[in-house]
Amino acid sequence: MEEVAVENKKVIFKGYIDRAPRETDMEMRTGTLELKTPKGSGAFLVKNLYLSCDPYMRGRMRDYHGSYIPPFVPGQPIQGFGVSKVVASDNPDFKPGDLVSGITGWEEYSLIQKPEQFRTVQHDDIPLSFNLGLLGMPGLTAYAGFYEVCCPKEGDNVFVSAASGAVGQLVGQLAKLHGCYVVGCAGTSQKVDLLKNKLGFHEAFNYKEEPNIDAALKRYFPEGIDIYFDNVGGDMLDAALRNMRISGRIAVCGMVSLHSLSDPCGIRNLFNLVSKRIRMQGFLQSDYLHLYPKFLKHVINNYRQGKIVYIEDMNEGLESAPAALAGLFSGKNVGKQVIRVAYE
Repeated sequence: MEEVAVENKKVIFKGYIDRAPRETDMEMRTGTLELKTPKGSGAFLVKNLYLSCDPYMRGRMRDYHGSYIPPFVPGQPIQGFGVSKVVASDNPDFKPGDLVSGITGWEEYSLIQKPEQFRTVQHDDIPLSFNLGLLGMPGLTAYAGFYEVCCPKEGDNVFVSAASGAVGQLVGQLAKLHGCYVVGCAGTSQKVDLLKNKLGFHEAFNYKEEPNIDAALKRYFPEGIDIYFDNVGGDMLDAALRNMRISGRIAVCGMVSLHSLSDPCGIRNLFNLVSKRIRMQGFLQSDYLHLYPKFLKHVINNYRQGKIVYIEDMNEGLESAPAALAGLFSGKNVGKQVIRVAYE
């Protein structure tokens, strides 16, 4: 293709933090980029269409190199999952015009030098942005966490925290399809209504309106909880531990309630792990990438049959990305948070 230089807006990470992210931790800059790829590099150039906001990104804002994923680099663009269109390529597996999904920069155009982190999008009857949620990392997280970590049985009592989020909403629907009794919690009446009337949870409650979470769980689970899918940690995990049944299973997926705390308090009810023989396991979706084809088939079949729905919170424009990411940690999003950078 003819070499053309274009303006390239970027969201730059300013520096490491020890609290929840704020808009001011990021800034917009504009540079220029040539729409070409270096010969022999195996790289390809993409136009970013959708970007994903995910809670794990807060961990990349710390100067900590012992994590499962390296920190962001101050002065460089934020990175995250995206859906993009190939505009130039030196890689035979990715041709101009292909729609792809993988780790990209928070910018209008990105040069992809790690093609192994990308896959081609092939399901044109499903919204393109769903490749960041239902068919992406959150979807596989829900699938692997529920089926592989929680080992569900028909009739199990299942509790899901942050249940209207990118992962929780799918966990609840998978559990219901499996024949489980499902209760979710969220932080607004709007989200509770979505859980019960849109996502099909049997029950749901607003944890901010409950003076005692332990009492709320006893009310919704008078016989106890078999499976707790934990997205928040903290007091919610503590209360769930008290209400678990013998041989219960807890999948520890996230700790979003602790992201704004520099000195989080400990969990008080861990002895329940012993007395009730509970199995509590943390996990990463990357441990289960071998299940991706099986996961994709299961979720797509149920989505096409109308047995699964998925809720997104779509922000328009790259400029909205910093506020959208910061908003994750105060519960502003309803469903999976996505940024639309451009149209195809």
